[in-house]
Amino acid sequence: MNDEVMQTITGRTELLGLLAHPIRHSQSPRMHNLAIARLGLDYAYLAFEVDDEELPAAVEAMRTLKVRGWNVSMPNKMRILTCVDTITPAAELIGASNTVVNEDGRLTAYNTDGVGAMEALRFFDHAPEGRTITIIGAGGAGTAVTVQAALDGAAALNIFNRRDPFWDNAERTLEKISSRTGAAAVLHDLADQDALAGALAESSVLIDATNVGMGALEGRTNLPDVSIIPPETFVMHVVYSPAETRFLRDCGRAGLQCTNGIEMMYRQGAAAFELFTGHDMPLDYVRAHMGR
Repeated sequence: MNDEVMQTITGRTELLGLLAHPIRHSQSPRMHNLAIARLGLDYAYLAFEVDDEELPAAVEAMRTLKVRGWNVSMPNKMRILTCVDTITPAAELIGASNTVVNEDGRLTAYNTDGVGAMEALRFFDHAPEGRTITIIGAGGAGTAVTVQAALDGAAALNIFNRRDPFWDNAERTLEKISSRTGAAAVLHDLADQDALAGALAESSVLIDATNVGMGALEGRTNLPDVSIIPPETFVMHVVYSPAETRFLRDCGRAGLQCTNGIEMMYRQGAAAFELFTGHDMPLDYVRAHMGR
């Protein structure tokens, strides 16, 4: 028997949404509408296929229509910062936003990706405060995780990335993080396995914030030898489809406590939901019904 609560659209229903391209695969409408219906709120969440070129016009349309708020995904996360009135410190440091809130026509850009990662760590009893954390990846997700970990009080951050187009931006971001938060943040070449082993020996948390292991990269891993990870380390890979990447499978076989990115996905959505509605997302209910 399906026990989902039904939504009713009224003349007072406020609109929420997601701007991205492509968009039809997104689980965000399902997640937010489940929460809306469960709490009996008068909102509806829709997906809008909008690319980078169309974004400024779409944002002005959302403002004009008094849309309460919307999420932003690729390829719009960086350009959205040029379309809003206010940028929060986290979004400014990250250089990207995934959530916009409309307060009487004034648009504020937030980034809840890093919040989702930190709340996932808390969910698994590995709160970031005071910890040394190693993060693989300095792209969009890696930057969001790094910035929020610093803002939330991590003591030290070791970032590992290939010398790819993200490298120079990562250096600039870590300089800002160190000056604004006081967290010790150091960038290393992922090819330097000795540095990685040394960082892991000092860390209690390892986060792979790359997409290696999904899509065209399924079956690949950033860390072929997981034996360098100390046994007490908590490991998270931000990928959640597939549910188990090669990296997580190797970690599990090695007896490490590890998780994929599904809880991070729920928690970043919950943070956006609270910004939009002022209510906590009923996560237990949402988790129970997402796959139905």
